[in-house]
Amino acid sequence: MKRIIFTVTNDLTYDQRMKRICHTLATAGYDVTLVGRRLPSSVALTKEDYKQKRIRCRFHRGKWFYAEYNIRLFFYLLFRRMDAVCAIDLDTILPCLRVSQIKKIHRIYDAHEFFTELKEVISRPSIHKRWLQIEKKSVPKFKWGYTVSESIALEFKKRYGVGYATIRNVPLLFEAMEPRPATEKFILFQGAVNEARGFEYLIPAMKEVPYKLVICGDGNFMPQLKALIKENHLENQIELKGMLLPDELVPIARQATIGIGLAEKQGLNQYLALPNKFLDYIHIGLPQISMNYPEYAKINHQFEVAVLLDDLQPQSIAKAINDLMQDDNRRKQMQQQCMIARKELNWQHESKKLIDFYKQIFTA
Repeated sequence: MKRIIFTVTNDLTYDQRMKRICHTLATAGYDVTLVGRRLPSSVALTKEDYKQKRIRCRFHRGKWFYAEYNIRLFFYLLFRRMDAVCAIDLDTILPCLRVSQIKKIHRIYDAHEFFTELKEVISRPSIHKRWLQIEKKSVPKFKWGYTVSESIALEFKKRYGVGYATIRNVPLLFEAMEPRPATEKFILFQGAVNEARGFEYLIPAMKEVPYKLVICGDGNFMPQLKALIKENHLENQIELKGMLLPDELVPIARQATIGIGLAEKQGLNQYLALPNKFLDYIHIGLPQISMNYPEYAKINHQFEVAVLLDDLQPQSIAKAINDLMQDDNRRKQMQQQCMIARKELNWQHESKKLIDFYKQIFTA
């Protein structure tokens, strides 16, 4: 049985992509371990069919966290038996690279995002320079890799000459879908509350929208988000739910009228990515407002599941929300398109590509 260790910097609880990947490979006969970190706020891990390990750190953010976590991760990996190690994103790539060289084992790069093209990285010159050095040093040494969109895979090929596969972060398809409950109309945002998610434009837009906005998630932009809500006097119209487990999130999403997922163009990551929430909204049968970027447009051309915005002006956002919220027929058509799209864009299909990818590594 081949042993694979996956490395992330989160605490494992809310990472649905890694849960799907690890479960799929464990079911396919691999001995899988997922390594993350323990936070003061970490809740107990759920029992899975793969091993889970959390590393405790003294530092929890910034350069000292990354330094400490990478050192601790290196020594953890050094003394573990494995046949392959997979670095999830750039922030765990160095220890995986070094250990794979020492042990002479397969190394894989799983780029959930284009790390050096994140707004929070690219807008800070000194930080961007350091991560770009790490990317240039490491990525070309990872022959095997995959990412979440064809657009990002093509950019990696252009920059580093690596031919990475595309394995999209699509949800598992559940056949049974209950009718949507009739509730008061509201807008849902679910996912990471991070920079470049367009909150600076969405929150002012809500002053022109007579509906409630429910935000489910947390992230590095949360302090600024709270300040924006207060500054625009929208405390009674915008509800912050924080991080929720899937069992807590789904009932809320099932009651929502539309979903929203904006993204700024600063940094190629937001422009080229195919975010989780775009696919999650489809699977829940939720019409949505998103961006007219390549990966969104590609799917929306085939299945009209979204209204795609060309700009992030608050007036444009408010108009799109109000128009869609008031057009019951269009929302119904989008819901029907979601039901068709989810039968093609699901983990049951995508997981076959993942299994074939790892089979190729171990038979090469």
